Amino acid sequence: MGGDNAPASVVEGAIAAANKFKVGILLVGQTEAIKPYISRSQSDVSGIEIVEAPEVVDMHESPSVALKQKKNSSINICMQLVKEGKAAAVVSAGNTGAVMAAALFTLGRLEGVSRPAIAAPIPTRKGFCILLDVGANVDCRPQHLVHFAVMGKVFAEKVFQREHARVGLLSIGEEKTKGNELTLQTYELLEKAPINFIGNVEGRDIVSGEVDVVVCDGFIGNVILKFAEGFAEMFMSTAKQFFLAGTDSAQVPVQEAFRSFAKKMDYSEYGGALLLGLNGTCVISHGGSSPKAIMNAIRVGAEFVTDEVNQHIIEELRKVQQHIENETK
Repeated sequence: MGGDNAPASVVEGAIAAANKFKVGILLVGQTEAIKPYISRSQSDVSGIEIVEAPEVVDMHESPSVALKQKKNSSINICMQLVKEGKAAAVVSAGNTGAVMAAALFTLGRLEGVSRPAIAAPIPTRKGFCILLDVGANVDCRPQHLVHFAVMGKVFAEKVFQREHARVGLLSIGEEKTKGNELTLQTYELLEKAPINFIGNVEGRDIVSGEVDVVVCDGFIGNVILKFAEGFAEMFMSTAKQFFLAGTDSAQVPVQEAFRSFAKKMDYSEYGGALLLGLNGTCVISHGGSSPKAIMNAIRVGAEFVTDEVNQHIIEELRKVQQHIENETK
């Protein structure tokens, strides 16, 4: 029931995912609101089941209020289904704060994780990189950023097949001595960790394609993410006026190149952001998610579960923690 286009876009995207990726779907929400969209679908809906959730969390409601006063909301019931093993993952385009609060309260943190983090894919010259945290933790300690680095590394390697994923620490300069107290202390820890740490990266390096995972606190990450979204929308709308306005054959190659670029910038291609570090799987989608975005968010969640990313995160964190402790003795 969450998102600007719910339940229509969510139902359509879920049906598409069920057919394309052969996964079972539990649509959690108000049955009478969901049924019409299923009945009018021209696709196979045999893999779809409705789970009644009478309450809905508004996009602007306080997460704490939603968690306590709306126990029968679709968000809360989704988390409970995962906790009970009746579902493998949660995908939501609803109130992000409520999703995070419900996930932490119901599912809890993964063994060895100090704080969960939201990992978002960012388009680059060579594909995309993983930026985290993009909003779950405004204030962080060095240990938190080390855990973000490990989780991002495992995510990039296991789901996106980035061999020996390159991890960078976001700072105001490439030199080891640049940055604030948080980045300076984090650098020292990451330097000791048995991961492919390439050092500090600057804001412009995020889109260079030379790094697979970029680590920062949630305050900075969220600012970068929102700026990137706004800039992309502005650029696309402006460029469209120039590149797609003409019809003569000479413009065709330019138009095709623009469409290819537009696809790369389209958030629906990536589906959503993973809330890493949970004792479960949770994908947070954009509030304005299209059916395509919901479909891809389900794909990402399914791949995360199939590739057993959480188990790899636990194992990697143990190894990194032990290595750092040995290095500091």
